[in-house]
Amino acid sequence: MVLGRKGYATAVKGRNGFLCIVERSWGAATDDADFWNPKVRAPICFNPPAARTFVPIFLMKTKLVLAGKSKTEIVQATASALDKKELPALEPGAMCYMMSSQQYLSDRGMNWHPHLMFFVAGNAAKSWGANLPGSPVIAADDPEERVTIFLVWVGTWSDGTLAPQAMH
Repeated sequence: MVLGRKGYATAVKGRNGFLCIVERSWGAATDDADFWNPKVRAPICFNPPAARTFVPIFLMKTKLVLAGKSKTEIVQATASALDKKELPALEPGAMCYMMSSQQYLSDRGMNWHPHLMFFVAGNAAKSWGANLPGSPVIAADDPEERVTIFLVWVGTWSDGTLAPQAMH
């Protein structure tokens, strides 16, 4: 999908259920310092369960952002859509790949690390043992989207070049 003036539109229709997009800053939680950062470009490919059930939240947020809605209005609209089941429930096995060395994830992280992200409903970081000293799994709870995102670094970028070493 590509971003246009009215939101994201399909550029190429695939047949395997995966969906690739260059996510923008509003993909983050509204309290993230980079939520309005125009430099953020996050190439990301979602597997079929994530494409069906996680991407709709981002697409809805995109429409709200392009309509000029405030952070508060975006949070309220997301919560309302989730409560009313206007957005699908997160499917088991939802995950994505963020492997491009051309990513710009924040002014602090820029092209941070190639990684996989696994989406789990609710606040699951603690129960999965993420963010512990020496753990290769990083977790971010996103109460606005009602999901925990587990990030796992991988050793190479999508072009095969070596990535920065993971710190333990």
